[in-house]
Amino acid sequence: MFSTRSVLAQLITAPLLAFSAVGETGETASATTSPEYATALADAPRCRVYVGTYTSPTTGSKGIYLVDLDTRSGELTDRGLVAAEVKSPSFLAVHPSRRFLYAVSELNEFQGQKAGAVSAFAIDAQTGKLTLLNQQPSGGQGPCYVTVDPTGKCVLTANYTTGTVAALPIDEEGRLGQPTAVAHHTGSGPNAKRQQGPHAHSINLDPAGRFAFAPDLGVDKVFIYRFAGGDRWLLATDPPATQIAPGSGPRHFAFHPTGRFAYVINELNSTITAFSYDADRGLLEELQTIPTLPKDFVGRNFPADIHVHPTGKFLYGSNRGHDSIAVFTVDELTGRLTAVGYASTRGKNPRNFAIDPSGRWLLAANQDSNTVVVFRIDAQRGLLTAKDGTLAMPSPVCLRPVVRTR
Repeated sequence: MFSTRSVLAQLITAPLLAFSAVGETGETASATTSPEYATALADAPRCRVYVGTYTSPTTGSKGIYLVDLDTRSGELTDRGLVAAEVKSPSFLAVHPSRRFLYAVSELNEFQGQKAGAVSAFAIDAQTGKLTLLNQQPSGGQGPCYVTVDPTGKCVLTANYTTGTVAALPIDEEGRLGQPTAVAHHTGSGPNAKRQQGPHAHSINLDPAGRFAFAPDLGVDKVFIYRFAGGDRWLLATDPPATQIAPGSGPRHFAFHPTGRFAYVINELNSTITAFSYDADRGLLEELQTIPTLPKDFVGRNFPADIHVHPTGKFLYGSNRGHDSIAVFTVDELTGRLTAVGYASTRGKNPRNFAIDPSGRWLLAANQDSNTVVVFRIDAQRGLLTAKDGTLAMPSPVCLRPVVRTR
């Protein structure tokens, strides 16, 4: 059903929906581009994109897929299935060395335990194919997020069903050890259907790798942990969490490249909350909460993913229901956001999206319409222009770009 082929293969002839107009951009970065961004533009003409999916006979997904992105043209080339040994490898993270990849399986039972699974893979530097190294319990049921610390010594997971976050050590060969720290969230929220208890939805480290932040959809808090070494990876801070407005449902979290600001996208009330960040103490202070939707939208919507552009000038969030990517500019002095547009994802349920290392392209994964769409990013305004074709991909959930090693 989903054969390997060069794309952009399934051409979409229908015009964009009536979203904000967006324009084409040039191929050079603006004068405010960071040195790191400029280096990426020069050194990353091609990158690999790993695609995590929900395995299912209905969609035809069998595991983790690989796509090549040409960062000069935005062209995608489908490299097919690269790992089929695990069930529903939905969310992915790549080791800083680019030698290993980690995936969570959203299970409620694994190896006789009430837990999901985390799988470790070795990456073939030449082909990008994956070889399973080992698997471990995730430290809770229904894991939905995984990340690797900057030193490459630890994997962190967020387990939605049980409301736990966990740390698993990584050995020198990339293999995972058993969880050495599991933190249990407590509480509830006003939404009777979605907030009857804690639901950890992601976990991220600050740029210095000193503190971990875990938004919990069920209790309207971002939990904060001091990220330590040895066997005690996650230590409670004081205060232990930052409160979000009741009924918000915080989901995914992103830091500004400067490390001065952070942002959380809220699934239950379609907003983004901006914070200033005290890196010495690991404290967040709310600056602003802004809608992810245009004022005239009527209907159900559940935001999912959030990313800041490498330059720090723009922020993006995905809307499921409105089926769009919301575009914001970032005030470089205050960190506050201004909504500037919305781009249709030309599909249903954009669960996840990613910005390539060059900062030229945004890739959106439409889970329910089985497609990946490529957008050109306007370097001056941050607005998005969709390319004419899409890549057929079964149940895409997570996109992880990795610069190809030479």
